[in-house]
Amino acid sequence: MSRNVAIVGVGHSKFGVRNDVSLPELAWESIKMALNDAGIEQKDIGYVVVSNVGGWSSEPLPAVVINEYAGICPTGTVRVEAACASGSAAVKLAYDMVASGHVDIAMAVGVEKMNESPTPTVVEFIGRAGNYFWEFQNFGLTFPGYYALYMTAYMNKYNAKEEDFCKVAVKNHYYGARNPKAQFQKEITVEKCMASRYIAWPIKLYDSSPITDGSAAVILASEEVAKQLTDSPVWIRAIGYASDTSNLSKRENFTSLKAGYLAGERAYKMAGIDKENVLKVFDVAEVHDCFTIAEVMAYEDLGFAKRGEGIEMIRNEETYIGGKIPVNLSGGLKAKGHPIAATGEGMIAELTNQLLSRVEKDRQAPIKNGYALAHNIGGTGHYAYVTILSLSKS
Repeated sequence: MSRNVAIVGVGHSKFGVRNDVSLPELAWESIKMALNDAGIEQKDIGYVVVSNVGGWSSEPLPAVVINEYAGICPTGTVRVEAACASGSAAVKLAYDMVASGHVDIAMAVGVEKMNESPTPTVVEFIGRAGNYFWEFQNFGLTFPGYYALYMTAYMNKYNAKEEDFCKVAVKNHYYGARNPKAQFQKEITVEKCMASRYIAWPIKLYDSSPITDGSAAVILASEEVAKQLTDSPVWIRAIGYASDTSNLSKRENFTSLKAGYLAGERAYKMAGIDKENVLKVFDVAEVHDCFTIAEVMAYEDLGFAKRGEGIEMIRNEETYIGGKIPVNLSGGLKAKGHPIAATGEGMIAELTNQLLSRVEKDRQAPIKNGYALAHNIGGTGHYAYVTILSLSKS
């Protein structure tokens, strides 16, 4: 048994340094919005999937704490972790609960309070997310260090420049400046990006996503229930997923993320989309830009550009509104922020609002075909989820 599943409610907190709230209070911000959006009460939710990486925050068992605070207890719940892709993994599990018929309504909520720990602690925790004994303990690799390897490999192979990657940051800050939920709401220039300090050459401060607190929630319902709740459901047409080696030395190359490529291939197959025509299908996309190189690799892994030509898309401003495909109109991880396990739900909440044409006018994508794509990477390419949304169920 497999049922059609729709998004009927989304919520999204303000991202940033949120010392004004506790972890459950922060989660409640987006849960309340999602409940109001769906027009339902806590008692209507059959299952809650909480994504949270934690370690840097106070609650070691956040799912039960969040459910209790939100008034959803004793509904069934679970906490999931897939590094930076935890949010999309939570949506996948909530989707499966509804599609399988176990429940009619499920919710995925992601939350992080990363700023409860000092920056060096957070950097160490994220650095451990590779292969601890081989890469972190022996070589001291940090997360920026991992993506510096990708950027140098791409620069050497395709003659890209640091300035080119700064143009990704410029674009995402441009749209982040127009998003009231974003952590950074100021535009930057290529010159400012280039002048920022190096974190791990050639990655600079403005090539990097920030340490972020935030939450986002997505409520899913079966087709029958969705039609009772809303006249404008957003359907989940496909969720592709894949993983790759934990040990970076076993990867095939450093100019692509195999897991992201495979997740995209599987999602396109499930949705019946020809990869050669993706630019003609999708109205808007949110892709994983933990560092600027990650966004460029995503263009190529998803088929938006041929190998080595992703950098041309940003040089030619083809991923702005009015270009071939608008990407990261939320500001992306780079400017909206990256509360690790809430990023996936945040992407899907953003795209739901984009498809329903209810975001701020100056960052609203033209909706023609009614299709959107969320690309969420975990770790250094360890996990990947590609979720395809549509205004039509088939």
